[in-house]
Amino acid sequence: MEKLPRNRVAIFGTLSAACLTLDLYSKSLAFETYGVRYGGFWLIDSSWIRFRFFTSLNEGALWGMGQGFAWVFALLSVGAFCGIVYWLFVARAAESLWLTICLAVVSGGTLGNLYDRLGWHDIMLPGRTEPIKAVRDFFHFQFGGTPEHPALDWAIFNVADICLVTGAIMLMIQSFFAPPEAVSATASAAPLNHDGA
Repeated sequence: MEKLPRNRVAIFGTLSAACLTLDLYSKSLAFETYGVRYGGFWLIDSSWIRFRFFTSLNEGALWGMGQGFAWVFALLSVGAFCGIVYWLFVARAAESLWLTICLAVVSGGTLGNLYDRLGWHDIMLPGRTEPIKAVRDFFHFQFGGTPEHPALDWAIFNVADICLVTGAIMLMIQSFFAPPEAVSATASAAPLNHDGA
């Protein structure tokens, strides 16, 4: 059996660390600037799209589902990360540079939200004696209507969520162009957790 290309571990580690660092730095900057559950004025303010920074704490998953179950999503994040490492370096998916890159991006996002779910940030809320175990979000989009009554008030998200979605899209693109035997092998691999995690 041939060895994996030497640069795969370095690419995976560097890209994962870069995504994680960008996520944690942007979260810290947003919350230091605006505080908790507060934001600035609309940076984009038109009749069909609005955007601003607005800090929010999510104790659940995507779209705020599963509030109060941060520990469950933390466990799923650990499982997803372990599954990714196994898939890449034991099941040899890292032979593909594309898969190495997209799973590195997913890993960075997974670890960024895991950091928050473990309460390793320093966000304290009134009445609490320890940091809240919740994901820090701050990108806020609205579509249509008015700020008070938008047609669609998109879930507030962060850089880690962007990494997770980007990685998922890359995996989808890869599935369209991979040979049939590679697609079936990918489908049989351990599923990933894309919970906005």
